[in-house]
Amino acid sequence: MEKACGLDVHKNSIFACILDEEGKKILEKRYGTLTPDLIALRDALVEEGCGNVAMESTSIYWIPIWQVLQSDFSLKLSNPYFIKQLPGRKSDVKDAQWIAECLQKDLIKGSFVPDSVLQQMRQLSRQFRRLTKSRVRLEQQIDNQLQRCNIRLSNYVSNQGNNVSLRKVIEAIIAGERDSSKLVRLVHGRTKNKHGHQVIAASLEGVINSTDIEILKGCMEQINLLEKQQATCLNHLEELADRYFAREISLLCTIPGIQKYSAMSILSEIGNDMSSFGKASHLIGWAGLRPRNDESAGKIQSRKTLHGNKYLRQMLIEVSWSAARSKKTFLGKKYYYLSKRMKSQKALLAITRKILVIIFNVLQTGKPFDNTRNLQAVKA
Repeated sequence: MEKACGLDVHKNSIFACILDEEGKKILEKRYGTLTPDLIALRDALVEEGCGNVAMESTSIYWIPIWQVLQSDFSLKLSNPYFIKQLPGRKSDVKDAQWIAECLQKDLIKGSFVPDSVLQQMRQLSRQFRRLTKSRVRLEQQIDNQLQRCNIRLSNYVSNQGNNVSLRKVIEAIIAGERDSSKLVRLVHGRTKNKHGHQVIAASLEGVINSTDIEILKGCMEQINLLEKQQATCLNHLEELADRYFAREISLLCTIPGIQKYSAMSILSEIGNDMSSFGKASHLIGWAGLRPRNDESAGKIQSRKTLHGNKYLRQMLIEVSWSAARSKKTFLGKKYYYLSKRMKSQKALLAITRKILVIIFNVLQTGKPFDNTRNLQAVKA
């Protein structure tokens, strides 16, 4: 056995334990998380001649440690959930020592850690999603404020996204316009034809005071700022994707339900080298899409999916909804047949797993998805 080091990572501290070739402790020490502390940890590892290091993926606190150590050591990152599931641990063994023992006995299979470009893409993709969620919350707040004023245009048009009519009406109200006969002119003609001119005009008659205006104005200013940040974030993400992964993005876009943004987001989470996962089933497990077989005395206790990459899982579910609704596609037809035999949520989860298998095969083979051939193979 070779020397091994286990790192128990916390927000403000790192507990390190180094074991020698016989499994005996030769160093056990607490380090801080500031850069000089990380350099001291690196120097201690070099001094002890330990080249193998393992740590748990504790929130984002492992990232600076990884960046300092990655050029000099063989590193493994593991999900804390799976470390806890490994058998044989004694109650008096500290976390860092247990990680070192598991590493030394080759019980830890390292998680996928993307390179620097993919890490940048991952940060941008996740930030874009966070900005989107913030914007949606503000849009809901604006709708609540309008409802409070009895302005009920959102009953007839969508209050999500960039609805042009609703936005024009809000901006006019903030500017001081109160006449419903003038506000109704800002609403798209299709909406007025569908619901009636008088109904839409009546929905724009409300009671608005200065406080309402201030709240609406503040929300709109925040939305405008978030939209600028989203545009900047998306442009930077596209620049990196087009420069380094144009081929992979075009391959993923051949899969039903996947557009350019979802392709960039998925690629930022799993990378372009499928050898990191080995098999498609391993990727499914890493994404947290493998159902748990919790059975006792012949009775199924739970079929919930296991822990995994929540960002990848969320994006894949969005893609699956789009693919399930698509017509004349392999995945759309597959969902149609599955939904006849099981609940729609289970059918959608099956489609999500299928999409991930297709993604794995497309990136591994470098060949686009053949919808026509797969569509013919679908059986009822």
